[in-house]
Amino acid sequence: MTAWTPSELRALELALGAAPSVQDTMPWVVESHPDRVDLFEWTDRPLAHHDPTGRDRLISCGAALTNLRVAARSLGRITEVELFPEADRPALVARVTPSGEKSATARESALHRAVHRRRTYRHPFSGQVVAGELAADLAAAGHSEDVGVHRVMATDLTPLAEVLTYAATALRGDRGLQRELAMWMGTHASSSTEGKAPPFAPPADNTLPWMGLVRSSTRIPDSHVLASRLAEELLLVVHTGTDTAPDHVRAGAALQRIWLSAVDAGLVGNVITQPLHLTDVRTRLGERLGIAGFPQVMVRIGYPADEVTDAPKDLRGYLRRTEAKGTLR
Repeated sequence: MTAWTPSELRALELALGAAPSVQDTMPWVVESHPDRVDLFEWTDRPLAHHDPTGRDRLISCGAALTNLRVAARSLGRITEVELFPEADRPALVARVTPSGEKSATARESALHRAVHRRRTYRHPFSGQVVAGELAADLAAAGHSEDVGVHRVMATDLTPLAEVLTYAATALRGDRGLQRELAMWMGTHASSSTEGKAPPFAPPADNTLPWMGLVRSSTRIPDSHVLASRLAEELLLVVHTGTDTAPDHVRAGAALQRIWLSAVDAGLVGNVITQPLHLTDVRTRLGERLGIAGFPQVMVRIGYPADEVTDAPKDLRGYLRRTEAKGTLR
């Protein structure tokens, strides 16, 4: 087995910095070794109200894990992954070991390019529906032995809209959550360059379902109006049979496989997890959609209505943090 080269580690570093994460916190730290790369959960910036159990952090780590593996394949590396390999180190989420070499396929190279093109799209989609074989392929991209993907169909729209409307009303009235979101928005806005809005700032027309986060200013439409809007986009619900930490990581990895496949197909998307932190909403969603197991994350996919201009992640800040933590090098 050949050890990682400095240029390979740099490619992995950049791929990790491009992964989606809860509130753009990038809650992972990576340590490189000659024979492996270890991915750790980074808990220094908890979101007590938005992510009370840390599930979104682990979903984020799963998305980063997919980026890491996709980048490794683009370099011709075959990797094996072991989740939570050391019982006495619960923060060690995954161990990625190179196990062979094989030239990347055209598809694998395309997914790597998608890693750096992916952005969260926070505006209405064009209205052109993602359907047929493409929709089925995107759902299949997230399926695995441990993860299922439920494609929301026409019969699901009314019950889904009712659940989301109920959740949005509860979240909009949660003062602790709204204070926390306002703090994060203000912190990132003050640190953004040239007066630009932070990467996850809502558009001016802040209304469901065009936002991933429900703010105190979010306008909540009637459920039948929301259902008609949802009919114009592809909605996928990633779910697992059990609800453990490894399940959360696997769900995040599946989410990112779906998202990268969508970007490669010329689509855009965003992720919804906020409603799923309400226990009754999560239970109700599973029951109303006939999902056997635990919904972990929802992803919205569609065609962009305009040019994708959302700001990329602050890679310089991420790289400074990784260097300070003694990570990839």
